Amino acid sequence: MIMQESNRCWLLALCLGGLILGEQMAPAQAPDKSANPVTFSRDIAPIFQRSCQNCHRPGSIAPMSLLTYKDSRPWARSIKEKVVRRDMPPWFIDRTVGIRNFKDDPSLSDKEIETISAWVTAGAPEGNPSDMPTPKQFDDSERWHIGKPDLIVSMPVSYTVSAQGSDQWINFTADPGLTEDRYVKAVETKPSVSGIRVVHHGGTSMVFPDGTQGQLNEYAVGKNGDIFPEGSGKLIKAGTKFRFGMHYHSIGQETTDRTSVGLIFYPRGYVPKHIIHAVMDETKDIDIPPGADNVRSDAYYKMERPARLTGYQPHMHNRGKAQCIEAIYPDMRVEQLNCVNRYNFGWQIAYNYADDSAPLLPAGTILHVISWHDNSTNNPWNPDPRAWVGYGERSTEDMSRAWLDFYYMTDEEFRAEISARRSETAKLTSQK
Repeated sequence: MIMQESNRCWLLALCLGGLILGEQMAPAQAPDKSANPVTFSRDIAPIFQRSCQNCHRPGSIAPMSLLTYKDSRPWARSIKEKVVRRDMPPWFIDRTVGIRNFKDDPSLSDKEIETISAWVTAGAPEGNPSDMPTPKQFDDSERWHIGKPDLIVSMPVSYTVSAQGSDQWINFTADPGLTEDRYVKAVETKPSVSGIRVVHHGGTSMVFPDGTQGQLNEYAVGKNGDIFPEGSGKLIKAGTKFRFGMHYHSIGQETTDRTSVGLIFYPRGYVPKHIIHAVMDETKDIDIPPGADNVRSDAYYKMERPARLTGYQPHMHNRGKAQCIEAIYPDMRVEQLNCVNRYNFGWQIAYNYADDSAPLLPAGTILHVISWHDNSTNNPWNPDPRAWVGYGERSTEDMSRAWLDFYYMTDEEFRAEISARRSETAKLTSQK
């Protein structure tokens, strides 16, 4: 076996609860009288630095700063609620099912959540300011999840979305000015700061000199970036143009956007061993009756050759509730890979697998994506529980889709990877 088998994911998803809302601050509780209480300076600030401050700081996307005790203290009660329910930091992979190891995982450990909870219960004390860690330094590269791009290419012009109007789909073409072939090891598409509010999604694609096209990246609300394993990447040919396929929606006030794509390259002349493929595993057969909950749809994608799955991103709209992905192997074994059991349309997260945990899939494996939608009044994001919902690109319609990044391997490479995984597993087992 490549990984340990798990229960079927739909049994998990049908037990889901709703999301908790609200940001009200409750009165502080009595301070902890123990000899060594949890304090902000010593215990909480390091957690915030690792998992929170990149977004929760002036000029970034979060609504309040968590850089200092003074910034954080008014939000203590709300912080506890959000982290205990794992609404924050946004990371919705079920931690009890399938693969657990991912790149750039900001989620909190059980111990970190217990520490934050204890701090709030104790009255959120500051502690000794001298215990504070050295402040984290930020620059513009921190605004890119992939790190500082080697090249940033923007739409050729800004686009103004009217205050009122129907959704708009518009294409823009930009020339990145590449005069030689280059391979990309990470890529991220993001709207301008003001444009975040009006961009439903933005797909970036490559228009090659011969007129053919290739998918580059995709942005949707809350999306991070695609980070490929060392030795794998996407080829951008010399003379390639970038096409921005933008979907805009009005928000009641005139808003301007100029979306950009950032790229990190391999060194000039370097040719990675493996080429990344990106596909949409989706079904358009969506039929969600008014008021219905746990409405299921299924999509399938077959791996024609041995492959390594490097990233998985679920995508639905406001009625999306949960999505799971499993591998159906040629011998008909079924293995759970992952389940997002509290899907949130506001956070379109790409889950990039850690190199030593990425699924290894023999030729003939079928990736099965199972999605559930909630069109009931229990869904706080539901725009109209009275409406029938089918497939469509507008937020009031819905999708049942997963983005999959992978690369193909030779039979010899696949057998070698499987053997290395088994040897490492046996080694770790013997050390316990």
